Amino acid sequence: MAVKVLPVSSTQDHLIETAVALGDRYTRTLGLMTPPAYRAMADEGGLLVAVEDEEVVGYALFGLPKRNPYIRLAHLCVATEHRSKGIARALVETIKRRHPQQLGVRAKCRRDYGLSGMWRSLGFVPQGEARGRGRDGEFLDGWWLDFGHPDLFSSVESNALLVVTIDHQVFADLSGPAGEEGAEESRALEAGWMTDLVELAYTPQLVHQIRDITDVVERHHQRAALSSLRQLAPGAEAASRRSDELERAAAEMMPEIQGDVAALRRGVRYIAETSCAGLQVLATRDPLLARLADVAWEVARVRVVAPSTVTLHVDELRQAQLYRPADLLGTEFRVGEVAPGAEGELVAFFEQDGLDGGSSFADRLRSLESDEVAWRRELLRDGEGNPVALYVWALDGRTLLVPVLRTSTHHLEESLTRQILFLLKRLGRSYGAETIRITDPHPSATARSASGDDGFFEQEGSLVALVVDMCGSAAEVEAAAGGLGREPAAKGAVLHAGMPAEVAAVVERAWWPAKIVDSELPSFLVPIKPRWSTELFNVPAMLLPRGEALGISREHVYYRASGHRGESVPARLLWYVSDGGFGTEGQMVVASSRLDEVVIDAPDTLLSKFEHLGVYGRADVGEAAGNTGQAMALRFSDTEIFPRPVTLRRLVSLAEGLGLPWSSNLLISLTKISNKLFQAVYQEGHRTT
Repeated sequence: MAVKVLPVSSTQDHLIETAVALGDRYTRTLGLMTPPAYRAMADEGGLLVAVEDEEVVGYALFGLPKRNPYIRLAHLCVATEHRSKGIARALVETIKRRHPQQLGVRAKCRRDYGLSGMWRSLGFVPQGEARGRGRDGEFLDGWWLDFGHPDLFSSVESNALLVVTIDHQVFADLSGPAGEEGAEESRALEAGWMTDLVELAYTPQLVHQIRDITDVVERHHQRAALSSLRQLAPGAEAASRRSDELERAAAEMMPEIQGDVAALRRGVRYIAETSCAGLQVLATRDPLLARLADVAWEVARVRVVAPSTVTLHVDELRQAQLYRPADLLGTEFRVGEVAPGAEGELVAFFEQDGLDGGSSFADRLRSLESDEVAWRRELLRDGEGNPVALYVWALDGRTLLVPVLRTSTHHLEESLTRQILFLLKRLGRSYGAETIRITDPHPSATARSASGDDGFFEQEGSLVALVVDMCGSAAEVEAAAGGLGREPAAKGAVLHAGMPAEVAAVVERAWWPAKIVDSELPSFLVPIKPRWSTELFNVPAMLLPRGEALGISREHVYYRASGHRGESVPARLLWYVSDGGFGTEGQMVVASSRLDEVVIDAPDTLLSKFEHLGVYGRADVGEAAGNTGQAMALRFSDTEIFPRPVTLRRLVSLAEGLGLPWSSNLLISLTKISNKLFQAVYQEGHRTT
């Protein structure tokens, strides 16, 4: 009987349980995966089963990251007795057929499994390698199956990892003998598909607990196992102060757990050290530490979670770590020029250890002051006056050159880096640059790892990005990119009308501010009250100016009523400020953004998910929900404020000029509009004459 490949939903318990049982037969090669992970991926459309004579003989388990336009293959499994029937190929081909809008499929596989022939036969090609997280440290091959879209954009993503601190219980699970009760949940963190997503780390509290082990052999074994983890060294005094805050809060919020004082202090120390190291995720299986989750979040903004939560929600946890504009809003940053003669004092903050230490970095920084080129040496300080970022730039013809891009160790370093990378693109656009070229031989590691998200690519030792200032058809955007200074990134890129929305969104992100209006990427008009447009975009401007050293945040969330209006992701947004009444500006389109995610849920759930994006409080989200008990969250990014807001009268005129029907109902709620109207409004908002 022929093999059938079927999609599995999260409600099909029998098929999920059968797939789990089949996967459990091959954990040695597949790695551990908890049953909830199967169900979660099935809920997202990421579980296919191959069925023959009503028996599940194989399955494919995969993730569809919201942030990246590729498929992450976690398991490709066929029962031994049913191999050589083409089942693996049928599963892979079904993935391709069901998700043609994605760029391709990524997989990881240990080299010593000897499966390279299988991957090649399925059309995969090698894509680098990484050391596995298992005890033997065996290397994993990366494999890539391309779906035939423009290959220029297959690497447009950040390779920054979610850094997770672990407590002694999880560490013992990972370093101890196989078969320990409950250890499978922790060992899922070592699965091959997680290697390029998560980095495990430890703080001093873990070392103290290892020191207290009385068994000499076990103590030495655990000390040796620490070498596989990243070491964090938060300041001891800051961690002690944070521990005191946590203990006081725990005493007030949870008086019932005060009995075991030593265990409580161990738990709060893990939380405090994680917080003071600038991280937000602590994985534990300790019941007492898990009970401190609410205290940890309220006081230290640390998420205390089970290891299974990390595997289930790795993408959203990773993004919450990488970009935290809510924290940026709470800190007053100041930008100023580096004063002549002050270069030496910056070495301690910005030198790259072992690469440009001593006087070489200071000498290079001084040379950029005396050079004939008018370099701008910008230094960013936090509210306490500490240097946190340094970038030097100048315009060279049509290229914005950046010979220095450094960030110092700071709990917001990831967020600052992403903000500065976009700031450089905005600078380039405003000065008419066509490329951004970061020539720093030793840029900060965070800048290098984050640069892929903004379309930067390696070229002759530099990081280069194109600035394609074109809102038009695929042919027009491709022609504009092809004329940008002979950059190889623009050569061979074949864009076409009708491109899938996911692919077009990647192109628009990499070639920002490009807009491909004849793609399948939809456009929406979003009415917003002046109060919220001021909070999000500073339009209309606040009466008391706020700090804009870094520009407006790259990413935001906007809450509205939960009723569906045909919204889809990814998409473009136009923001229409509704009538604000007496004394406020209104009735105009003021900005455009990229829509990245739409979530409908209860206010508290939404706030927990998006609180790191700032601005809104619990009462605000509750107001958006109204009597329904649910609100809609629109997560959007890379907002462009129009130099010339488009008035309502002009908006209506543009629609009528295109022969499009117009009704005032379009301004009541989020509404899909034609890409032609988006193009007309966008170009009007950026018109210079």
